[in-house]
Amino acid sequence: MKHERALAYAAFATICVVWGTTYLGIRIAIETIPPLLLTSIRFTIAGVVMLAIAYLRGERVPRDPRVLVNLVVIGFLMVGVGNLAVVWAEQWVPSGLAALFVATAPFWMVMMEALRSGGERLDLRGAMGMLVGFVGVAMLVTPAGAGGKLTSGFIAGAIAIQIGSIAWQLGSIRGKYHVARVPLMTSASLQMLFGGAIVGIVAVAIGEPARFSVNPRTLGALIYLTIFGSIIAYSAYVYALAHLPTTKMSLYAYINPVVAVILGRLILNESLTWVSVLAMCVILAGVALVQMPRFRSISAKVASAES
Repeated sequence: MKHERALAYAAFATICVVWGTTYLGIRIAIETIPPLLLTSIRFTIAGVVMLAIAYLRGERVPRDPRVLVNLVVIGFLMVGVGNLAVVWAEQWVPSGLAALFVATAPFWMVMMEALRSGGERLDLRGAMGMLVGFVGVAMLVTPAGAGGKLTSGFIAGAIAIQIGSIAWQLGSIRGKYHVARVPLMTSASLQMLFGGAIVGIVAVAIGEPARFSVNPRTLGALIYLTIFGSIIAYSAYVYALAHLPTTKMSLYAYINPVVAVILGRLILNESLTWVSVLAMCVILAGVALVQMPRFRSISAKVASAES
């Protein structure tokens, strides 16, 4: 039990760091690779590789149609909507700001948890935290917050990321409670494979392969996203999600934006205004307000169980 808990926290740490770097990788990769193809290629390859590893470990694909349907739905929500939304948005939204928009994920998670039967209800402090966080988001969607790049594409990207965040949280909750009996590596690989395949079908239908090309820079980004962003970090997310509370899992939203903002500034020279820095602080303060009462609740439950 303690060993599993330690592995779960190690997986969580991996998510915090690696997913913070993927925003930069996405921004570089879409310089030549269309967004749907990028999403499809990285997750389909990752899904095939992980499924092969799972098979060699003795895991087998579930045969229950209901379980398979759930895995398809989860893959669609998390890969086909959640991740794709960020990739599509980064055509106009700088990588660091994209990560800041994703930082609202804990708000959506708290709302869904409150609506779920038996879930934890939203209290006044949580509601205030959400309000503060969305004020921070509103600050980003201004000329000063967007670093002079406030265009219709930027606004559409910001909205798309919120839709993607909602889909990601829906998929996370469904994965935690509806496919818990599926071996974790098999579950992660099928989610990636199904999600990648769905996006790939759409990419072919709209003619993206005709615009596909790579150079050493974008190929390197694609390889990094496939290995580290998908095979390693996505699998770590599925493992951590199975062993840690959903409220605690969403805390990676604290770390990812900081990593992404720093890398975007250092490597891509993305503009970082005082308004965007202030907006980051406001958003993370809102996340802290939302999470604080839940940590106390979790700590109280642990103390009660140990006494």
